[in-house]
Amino acid sequence: MTEVFTEAEAQRQPILWYGIPHGYLQLDLDPPFERVVELIKQVLSLPDELRDRAEHVVRFYTGVVGLLNAQNVLGCAIGLHPNGAQGFTSSVLTVSAFPTSGANAKLVLASMAGMAEDRPDEGMRPLELPCGTGFLSEKKRRVPAPGVPREGSDAFPEGTVWQGTVAVTGPGTHDIVVLQLVTPAVKLADSYRDVLLGVAHTLSFTDPSLANGDGTRPRSDAADAIESDFG
Repeated sequence: MTEVFTEAEAQRQPILWYGIPHGYLQLDLDPPFERVVELIKQVLSLPDELRDRAEHVVRFYTGVVGLLNAQNVLGCAIGLHPNGAQGFTSSVLTVSAFPTSGANAKLVLASMAGMAEDRPDEGMRPLELPCGTGFLSEKKRRVPAPGVPREGSDAFPEGTVWQGTVAVTGPGTHDIVVLQLVTPAVKLADSYRDVLLGVAHTLSFTDPSLANGDGTRPRSDAADAIESDFG
């Protein structure tokens, strides 16, 4: 676990703090207007042979940011880790908050856990975290993969991903906070589950720097375990 803690703050949404795992880069979901203008200027100043590709990347970035913001995502981090075969494995970590419209968030979580008993394939189980009680679920999904349909076919390629989800709520809030980690490295599901649980154990509804009198942040065994998985 790196020493970087991220504060997620927005209107009608709780203030959250959580640790960013080693090897993850935080995606800016609310870039300052000045930074966007400067980025556009940089793209326009590129040579013609590079400008088209740069414009494509910028459009993709703005599209992803718009989609994440529309889905109540408070934070997003991209993970890249060496896989020992001259390549890397990728993953996406998101933190979202969903209002319960004034209902008791703990009762909503309990109801969700009850419904999960009818879907044992998702591996849902209760989870005790420093910030409160929640649950962990995980499953493998078939999703569209990068690429275009094969010649003579209209079907887009698909791939399998592992998806882990932690849902939790804090004291005095009507929101359910959801941490989700998705990776195509299905064979490394155990390691990525440890990463997800490590992040979940750092989640706090109060500033963790105030937890200790000396201003230092407390560390948990689960957070430390991330370093053993991904350095």
